[in-house]
Amino acid sequence: MLNKEGYKCYIVCPLVYVFLEKIKTMKTHYNVIIIGGGTGGIMTASQLKLKDKNLSIAIIEPSTKHHYQPAWTLVGAGVYDIKNTIREEASVIPKGVEWIQDACTSINAGQNKVFTTQSGVIGYDYLIVATGLQMDLKQLPGLAESLGSKAVGSIYTDPVHVWNMMQQFKGGNAVFTQADTPIKCGGAPQKIMYLMEHFMRKNGLRNHSNVVYASPGSVIFGVEEFAKELTHIIDKRNIVFKPLFSPIRIDSENNLIYFKLKSNEVAADDNAIHMKRLSDNEVQMKYDFLHIAPPQKAPDFIAEAGLAHTEGASKGWMEVDIETLQNPRFPNVFGVGDVVALPTAKTGAAIRKQAPVVVGHILSLIKNKTISELRYSGYSSCPLITGYGKMLLAEFKYNNVRDSDKFLSAVFDTTKSLYPMWLLKKYGLPFLYWNFMMKGKM
Repeated sequence: MLNKEGYKCYIVCPLVYVFLEKIKTMKTHYNVIIIGGGTGGIMTASQLKLKDKNLSIAIIEPSTKHHYQPAWTLVGAGVYDIKNTIREEASVIPKGVEWIQDACTSINAGQNKVFTTQSGVIGYDYLIVATGLQMDLKQLPGLAESLGSKAVGSIYTDPVHVWNMMQQFKGGNAVFTQADTPIKCGGAPQKIMYLMEHFMRKNGLRNHSNVVYASPGSVIFGVEEFAKELTHIIDKRNIVFKPLFSPIRIDSENNLIYFKLKSNEVAADDNAIHMKRLSDNEVQMKYDFLHIAPPQKAPDFIAEAGLAHTEGASKGWMEVDIETLQNPRFPNVFGVGDVVALPTAKTGAAIRKQAPVVVGHILSLIKNKTISELRYSGYSSCPLITGYGKMLLAEFKYNNVRDSDKFLSAVFDTTKSLYPMWLLKKYGLPFLYWNFMMKGKM
């Protein structure tokens, strides 16, 4: 019969033993460390392992779930199950790659070391930063208090709530806007707007509702060929486009959102959409439904490690050469995905073109001590859903140059909003993501 102390030892000692054995077998140095187990981290790890199975690779990622976020717009419109966007993180970790289920707290790039919450200090030969970004609700006063309320939501944080908001909407002012910071998938605020407007028409709400798209940007879309079609859509559907509107605070008690005008000439009082000018550069707008893309930023430890831009619009975001994706101060450090400051859209499609470049450079550095000839052109893609059953596939590269797929363009007019593109968005892209992109085969 065990006494009380003996019973404690019987339970605790084996656990301590397992923990100590894990520490003894844990590697403290890898050829490649990847910080982040999202799209960028998994895709890059998969491609590296396929190219060189002998590389020791570790992914540092605390989350147990992997999310397919491109489908969250569809979830927000009630045509996609949120459960189908989530898989166990363990299921997407490439075979032969070690998953360190932990959080990175800091990087010493000069000493080739990564610091973690529980796993200690880990060394590397090459580092790939693929942390993604994080929501920064504090940047917009009133957002944290209002987000998730009956009339305020975001597909970026809770697409299921947005769908609930849509179903409860009875008419009024539906306002769609985004923070004046870099954001992932810059077209998403438009996508949910088009779906909401279509939803209103299907449910007899459109005649007593306004749809307002208030954007910090100056145009509906940066690529002229696609902007022409989108302008036609918003004009035909009587959507009010307010460019150069930057949200500055939300008063959820009175259902008011305030905007700073980036030009004194862009707005005046507009009773039709319940907008009132307060000063030369500020207006308030009443809302009954408000969708917002929150302010977003890179994790703080990127700047603390000396890997980020220190001034300008890219301040805080990881600094890399826009073609090689190599950090200018630490040549064995590369960036992939949303965390990187690049003059193109932050999308999974962009990562698909970035990953092979980084993989090629690291393999070349290992073999030849120099980077490869591969270069990233700035390719990104924005599948712009324009309603239930319609999508425009906007593909482009640096300098807002159209870069549409030659095969698709030969079959379809990809400057138009089409039903086949909707099928690609809803069925084709998720299939390709889980079965090819995540496995490094695309």
